[in-house]
Amino acid sequence: MASHAKPRPAGTRVAGIRTPALATAALTSVALLSQTATAAPSTDDRPSLEEVEKKVDDLYRQAESATEKYNSAKEKTTKQRKQVDTLLDDVAQRTQKLNEAREELGSFAAAQYRTGASAPDTATFLLADTPQDYFDQTQLMGRMTSRQKTAVDDYITEQSATMKKRQEATESLQTLTDTQGDLKTAKATVQKKLSDARELLSQLNAEEKARLAAIEKRKQEEAARKAAELAEQKAAAEAAEEAASSSSSTATDSSYSTKADKALAFARAQVGKPYVWGATGPDSYDCSGLTQAAWNAAGISLPRTTYDQVNAGTTVSLANAQPGDLVFFYDDVTHVGIYIGNGMMIHAPKPGAYVREESIYYDGESAIHSVVRPA
Repeated sequence: MASHAKPRPAGTRVAGIRTPALATAALTSVALLSQTATAAPSTDDRPSLEEVEKKVDDLYRQAESATEKYNSAKEKTTKQRKQVDTLLDDVAQRTQKLNEAREELGSFAAAQYRTGASAPDTATFLLADTPQDYFDQTQLMGRMTSRQKTAVDDYITEQSATMKKRQEATESLQTLTDTQGDLKTAKATVQKKLSDARELLSQLNAEEKARLAAIEKRKQEEAARKAAELAEQKAAAEAAEEAASSSSSTATDSSYSTKADKALAFARAQVGKPYVWGATGPDSYDCSGLTQAAWNAAGISLPRTTYDQVNAGTTVSLANAQPGDLVFFYDDVTHVGIYIGNGMMIHAPKPGAYVREESIYYDGESAIHSVVRPA
């Protein structure tokens, strides 16, 4: 006997509840989408905030390195241009003297013609660039007076010197051209690195910028802690060695301290002025421009770049650093600040920042390259 029960609608049970077929299909789709979302890699390939911070710091470091190369090329260009100008002036003066001597010898050759020398010889002389072969002719040399022979010798000597100076000027001009090329390349590199850093920072939203500022603040707090530790260690070391100072070293230290005070007074007066790459004041500075200007105010002439400043004095240990000493950073020696004591320094940090007091540990202890006491 056939059953009269109504057939059950197709579907499935979820937690004891019968669901219609349409609902089942929807759940299946949701499940598949959920699995796909879990399995597929994220399409958001933006770097993390920490990665952005590192990239920006690296770009600023590279920009500062290129800035020092720019400073070096600029200094070389200035010196080379002066040398070229001096050589060109010398060549011009020698050429004038050579022309005057040539006219005098031309007059002498004409006189020889009037007294019996052949016209072709005279014409040959007047057309010649170098009269050496002409005046080596025994017959003509025999008719020359002592004064005339001296004039010929002087002419030949002057001509040789002029040619040498012309060659030096040509070589110097080529060197100047090469150096100007280095200057242009370094400038383009700085601008590119700064542009890349600005582009990265422009992509951050307000929340990310706030988080980036918090990271920077934590780094500064850690640097301040390291500076305080150094100050304590140095105070203990000075107390233990106070009796060991000789009168001569005290006099030397006093002399250095006087100059250092002047350098530091100048540096402090620049606090708040902007970092501008390639700048040497008075309205803005880069790192080596600031230290050069500070010590210049104390009567000590420092070279322009960090590469040269690091060799312009006596290297001392970090534990023995005194106010006024120069603290250099990174393996390629591309940053410098002026030490003020207690683990702190005044420096022009980086593009977008201002001259400020900051811990020498601002980028970690490993970033410190050396400490130099200017001569």
